[in-house]
Amino acid sequence: MPTALTLLRDAHPRLRVHLTQAEPERALPALLARDFDLVIGEEYPGDPNPLPDALEAEDLCDDPLRLAVPAGPDLAGLSALAGHPFAMEPPDTAAGRWAMTLCRGAGFEPDVQFESTDLLLHVRLVEQGHAAALLPDLVWNGRPPTVPLRPLPGGRRARRLFTAVRRGRSRHPAIEACRRALRQATRPPS
Repeated sequence: MPTALTLLRDAHPRLRVHLTQAEPERALPALLARDFDLVIGEEYPGDPNPLPDALEAEDLCDDPLRLAVPAGPDLAGLSALAGHPFAMEPPDTAAGRWAMTLCRGAGFEPDVQFESTDLLLHVRLVEQGHAAALLPDLVWNGRPPTVPLRPLPGGRRARRLFTAVRRGRSRHPAIEACRRALRQATRPPS
């Protein structure tokens, strides 16, 4: 978001942006109620999030998800982490449900010792050897990862990021400007 906000400020200095972090159960009804003009949503593999008919979505990007492990002993893959502490998002979130399902599919119940929606906290816990975590690539914001990353089982694993607006509002100049800045900010570095 900071990169997108910088792009918006530079291109449209008079555009006022108010940012609120909220779970989809709150954000989408608030969008319908006109409390928000645009919502950035995410969808995890195997956990579709259908939108109400009064909203229209536009894909932003696919954000690959990887296993972040502490430096040191070779923890080759997810199943090698049975019994190892994890940092995860709460189980009532899409990310938390997906992570629990992924670990259970690898044959173990994860030892979730750290529960937070703050992905930077997850990164710091992994960096300092306290936990493993499942992190999206966008958390690195184009910089090199600070922890070893491993691929996830089952082939391609990515969360889908999208923007949603009320039907008929997608051509509003402020919406177009925000979506353009978000696309630029999430574009992989060249």
